Amino acid sequence: MEYLFEHQRRLLQRVTLNFVRMMIDQIDWSLRLISLKGPRGVGKTTIILQHIKSVFGVNTTEALYMDLDDTYFLDHNLMDTVKTFYQQGGKYLFLDEVHKYPNWSRYVKNIYDSYPDLHTVITGSSLLQILNADADLSRRCVTYDMQGLSFREYLEFIHDIKLDKHDLQDLLTHANEIALTVNEKIRPLKYFKTYMKQGYYPFVKESVTSYGQKVQNIANLILNIELPQLCGVEVGSIRKLRTLLNILACEVPMTVDINKLATLTGMTRGTVLTYLQHLCSAKLIRLLYSDEGSVKKMQKPDKILLDNTNVIYALTSHEPNIGTQREIFFCNQVGYQHQVEYHHKADFKIDGQFVVEVGGADKDGRQIAGTGNSFIAADDIEYAVGNKIPLYLFGLLY
Repeated sequence: MEYLFEHQRRLLQRVTLNFVRMMIDQIDWSLRLISLKGPRGVGKTTIILQHIKSVFGVNTTEALYMDLDDTYFLDHNLMDTVKTFYQQGGKYLFLDEVHKYPNWSRYVKNIYDSYPDLHTVITGSSLLQILNADADLSRRCVTYDMQGLSFREYLEFIHDIKLDKHDLQDLLTHANEIALTVNEKIRPLKYFKTYMKQGYYPFVKESVTSYGQKVQNIANLILNIELPQLCGVEVGSIRKLRTLLNILACEVPMTVDINKLATLTGMTRGTVLTYLQHLCSAKLIRLLYSDEGSVKKMQKPDKILLDNTNVIYALTSHEPNIGTQREIFFCNQVGYQHQVEYHHKADFKIDGQFVVEVGGADKDGRQIAGTGNSFIAADDIEYAVGNKIPLYLFGLLY
């Protein structure tokens, strides 16, 4: 037990509170069981350590952080460790990388049932299936999904530039006023292209030169380890999945042709659809449908995009299509807190009511003419004009 507390103290001494993501205040830490899900590298461990440090202090014995991928658990039982922690006055338990521990869901259920006054937080892959776990945790666990840095967070984290967060309705209604405020502080386009290439994952602060390789490592980890372990994907299919990802990274967003993808990857149509769902759950791609409530969702998506712009740079050896980058950025930033659907006339429909066309500075409104609540998200402009809103402003939503 002392090893775990010493390890925790070392981690807490190193973690800084200079920049704390807004999500830390959106989590209800008083709940008995919380799940924090997200891809590796988005900052799940950091936000937990920051919470422990700010609330309990570096030398706490009331809270305990445990990485279940630690070699400590090769010869120590989780339940025995939790029992000792509780007997010594422990109240708050943080289990990181929970999916790395065999039969993790049953242990978490046992902890929940055996220690009614113990608060537990678990973190794991985006593929972590709380609802379909071996032990029924759905009635006990509240899940929060975490993603990478927004453009707003990137500016504060890397450049110490603080901009206000805006909700979507405010942004669409007062885009020009918001753009004026931003441009009084900075020239946003100076930073926007860099963010698109290497700003989504917080580890960009560690090293810019190794950043692309680390993003590739995340994709490889998901393909080679997490998909086989958590989704039952056969190891022999990994190469085909990699081929599928490369095709999606190189193609300009278009109407999806599942039969074509099946032919190119050497998989059946049904297998392609299944694997697309897995890649979407893993936060490597995003699937868009024209009507979330229709039977079409069970058939095929209408558009496929990579999850974030940094991934597309990591998966291609050449400069990605700029139109593709713009659409990925918009979906990633808006889709975190809003429903983004495919629109047959424009590019996207947001929350069932706002129609958005994404493009460059010269994009006009001909495609959305006559469509109510319609907007243009335009790159390479600093200020809003009418319903034409700078694309970077959608990076201020969280």
